[in-house]
Amino acid sequence: MLRFRNALITAAAASLAIAAPAFAHPKLVSATPAAGATVSGPTQISLTFSETLMPQMSGLDLAMTGMPGMAHHAPMNVTGFKTSVSGDGKTLVAALPRALPAGTYDANWHVVSTDTHRVEGHLTFTVK
Repeated sequence: MLRFRNALITAAAASLAIAAPAFAHPKLVSATPAAGATVSGPTQISLTFSETLMPQMSGLDLAMTGMPGMAHHAPMNVTGFKTSVSGDGKTLVAALPRALPAGTYDANWHVVSTDTHRVEGHLTFTVK
């Protein structure tokens, strides 16, 4: 009887483990431009994550924080670009209307995957 009960408990635990969805928070896997990189005028920013994103709840803000020849200027928000999520659902893409001019940029992103938890991050890159 004890063996039967132990087998039943083990089977129930195993079925719960298999049936439970594997929710994980999205993690940034790669970025173009990469954090800390120096690049020539990009026309797109791509952030690839470990999980499928919810497009309507994911986005990116971009600001120029440093400009050649102007050491102490306030950050300037970059506007006029559209964000979308790639066909595989894992890459957030900001399509810029024109190449970014020389300067230092902060990209602040927020994404939500199917686990519905918002994850935020930021990266800085330089355009030469």
